[in-house]
Amino acid sequence: MKKVTIIGAGGKMGMRLTRNLKDSSFEMSYVEISEAGQQKLAELGISTSTAEHVVSDADVVILAVPDVALAKVSATIIPEMTPGSLLMTLDPAVARAGRLFLREDISYFIAHPSHPSVFNWEPTPEAQADFFGGTLAKQTIVCALMQGPDSDYELGESVANAMYAPVKKAFKITMEQMALLEPALVETLSSSCLDLVREGMEEIIARGVPREAAREFLMGHINIQLAVLFQELPNAVFSDAANKALTRGRSILFKDDWKQIFEPENVLQQVIDIT
Repeated sequence: MKKVTIIGAGGKMGMRLTRNLKDSSFEMSYVEISEAGQQKLAELGISTSTAEHVVSDADVVILAVPDVALAKVSATIIPEMTPGSLLMTLDPAVARAGRLFLREDISYFIAHPSHPSVFNWEPTPEAQADFFGGTLAKQTIVCALMQGPDSDYELGESVANAMYAPVKKAFKITMEQMALLEPALVETLSSSCLDLVREGMEEIIARGVPREAAREFLMGHINIQLAVLFQELPNAVFSDAANKALTRGRSILFKDDWKQIFEPENVLQQVIDIT
């Protein structure tokens, strides 16, 4: 039985992982320094350990701490790990920024959830409402082995499948590819565009359109627009008028060089900014 230790087990993400891993096939240890986090864990019947008592004995150490703290925490925890063990982080930002503490004698693995797709249909209302994932709704995950043997990729993926369950598929990619996905694609691009759409909805509400009518009209159109653009409806296309509006809108709203956000130096700056 592999020994797994979660650092930050009582935090926002730590609690999500803990709920899934506490009944898994791994021998678990939990490290949490905040009293509030310790209280949350106690409510699940979980007692905490100190890092110095469990890190050196762990086969896998998961750093479930915010990006802004990860560099500092990694410099404290990783030197205490046993050679040949596996360090897991939950996203690539700190690693891509070059701020993760590195050792040559341990493996590094990153696993991040995709979250349930907008096209993911679940059998119950409760599962359909699991927008984040990791509880009832199925999701995919992306995994990257930064350093280490293939056998450690298999170990890392097995832990990731348990902590993000239910998982329907795991994609093996590189750390650099994961940074293109997040932050570049889903935060820098997608979140920005969607926030602009939300702001536009608020603007027309301020101009007199009833809020409920505006929201329902927008959500319905987003649904069909996604289905058409991402080819969920075979052979479906926008009307000529809609395409003209789309072309005109792009010329007003977006710079011609917007794809620079995917250039390596730009991605590096993004991860430096958020860490």
